[in-house]
Amino acid sequence: MARLLIVHHSPTPGVQALTDAVVAGAHDDAVEGVEVVVREALAATADDVLAADGYLLGTTANFGYMSGALKHFFDSIFLQAGGALTEDGSAGTSGTGKKPFGLWVHGRYDTTGAVRSVLSIVGALPWRQAADTLTVLGEVTETERAAAYELGGTLAALLSD
Repeated sequence: MARLLIVHHSPTPGVQALTDAVVAGAHDDAVEGVEVVVREALAATADDVLAADGYLLGTTANFGYMSGALKHFFDSIFLQAGGALTEDGSAGTSGTGKKPFGLWVHGRYDTTGAVRSVLSIVGALPWRQAADTLTVLGEVTETERAAAYELGGTLAALLSD
C-alpha cells in the first residue's frame, strides 16, 4: 500500500481549515490503496519521510519565509531523506527517483518568500512537484477549501493502486 505523508504547521484557523480540507481530500472515497499519515511539522521524522511514497506540505507565510516549524522539519530530515548539497554546503540539485509532492501556503499579505523557500529546499530532495502550489491570502473561503481538498485528492490519486 502506498503511503502519503502530510506534514503541516497549522497554528491559525485559516491554515487549519486548509489542512483539514487537504486531509479530507487525501481520504476521498474515490482513492484506494493509499495510507494517509498526518504529522505536525515539529513531530515529523526522517523515518516518516523515508516510509512515504509522496508528500503534502503545509505552512504559514511568516515574515517572507516558511514557518519555523516546517524549516525545523527540513533541517531534521534533509540529509537522511537524500538531500543534495553542493561543495560549498548550499542546497544542490537532487538525483533521480523523484517522489511527488504538493504544497499549500497561507499568509496575510504575501506568500512569495515562503513558497520560494520551501521550493528551494525541496528542489534538493529526490521529490518532484506534482501539483500547483496552493497559495491563499487572508480569509479562507469555500473556494480555497475546495482547492485544498483537490490538492489532497490529487496527490493521493497519484499514489493509488
